[in-house]
Amino acid sequence: MPVLADLAAESAGLDAMVAELEPAGWGRTTPAAGWTIAHQIAHLAWTDRRALMAVLDPDGFEREAEVAAAHFDTYVDLGARRGADVAPGELLARWRAGRARLAEVLAAQPHGVRFRWYGPPMSAGSMATGRLMETWAHGEDVADALGVRREPTARLRHVARIGVRARDFAFSVHGLPAPAEEFRVELTAPDGSLWTFGPEQATQRVTGPALDFCLLAVRRRHRDDVDLRAEGPDADAWLSVVQAFAGPPGSTRPPSRGAAR
Repeated sequence: MPVLADLAAESAGLDAMVAELEPAGWGRTTPAAGWTIAHQIAHLAWTDRRALMAVLDPDGFEREAEVAAAHFDTYVDLGARRGADVAPGELLARWRAGRARLAEVLAAQPHGVRFRWYGPPMSAGSMATGRLMETWAHGEDVADALGVRREPTARLRHVARIGVRARDFAFSVHGLPAPAEEFRVELTAPDGSLWTFGPEQATQRVTGPALDFCLLAVRRRHRDDVDLRAEGPDADAWLSVVQAFAGPPGSTRPPSRGAAR
């Protein structure tokens, strides 16, 4: 499963950003309201454990999902807060052990089997792709907190693909009907090549840098701060609701004072 190698590489990149931090550094605030760097890593470790439960203990996860559905406004924050209370060294060790165990379990799953999740059911490959997306997104928060600029990689294709495939889900969580026709999405990859999704003849289109699309899809940038072009009213509406993650949309980052990049 090639995505597992990409997930490992994405995790290693974030690990390198936090591994040498002094304890005080883990308390730095990130752009996510109320979340420090410790909260970001704790959330990833917590979600890895939930993914393991979804695969190894589906009945237990079903009960967990019912709790999440009833209290989603506090459910995620509570998990991050509990993890952030742990000493940084122990938290880092937990994250490392958990992600290694999850990769091992996902690699062993039969092709075609799907597991219950907070959004639509997921295959092992989809689960790994989702973990990569979250690792990259929360890594962006950590990078912003540390003033680090990360170079985009070809791994963003996984994030972009989720964002495109989750189009109808994004409309639904905003209480909007999904458009009837498919969109064409053309994104310029970090190496200058073109990533394309959807029928070439589609009249509703989105074009622009892959990095900008991914940042918007994980709600790490405001729409005014990305260089994306929509053709057609439905495509334009999509860029206001696009999201690559399960659950409710959450808050949108405020626009910067500058123009779109």
